[in-house]
Amino acid sequence: QVQLVESGGGLVQPGGSLRLSCQASGSIFSIISMGWYRQAPGKQRELVASITSGGFTNYADSVKGRFAISRDNAKAVDLQMNSLKPEDSDIYYCNAKRYRLGQTYDYWGQGTQVTVSS
Repeated sequence: QVQLVESGGGLVQPGGSLRLSCQASGSIFSIISMGWYRQAPGKQRELVASITSGGFTNYADSVKGRFAISRDNAKAVDLQMNSLKPEDSDIYYCNAKRYRLGQTYDYWGQGTQVTVSS
């Protein structure tokens, strides 16, 4: 099992910045990627950014050039969000993918609210 704890959400004005952090614990040795997803009420959860254990990154088109994901070590991932827009307002969820015995398992944090508003 993997447990994820997020921090760093909040209220920010348009054009501002926020940094989200996620700390993993438990069976972290088999995590193959970590990332951030977001979800608005009534909508599907969508990928924001992810990073593999080898350092490969993937971003949603809507955040390219504004957001940057990084891993400090095998169990922590940060998302630096710059030039925030009102449409970035959502609940953000940390995700970890763990590979074990031929299968990939998804683990989720509890979510942190990001609100971009003047």
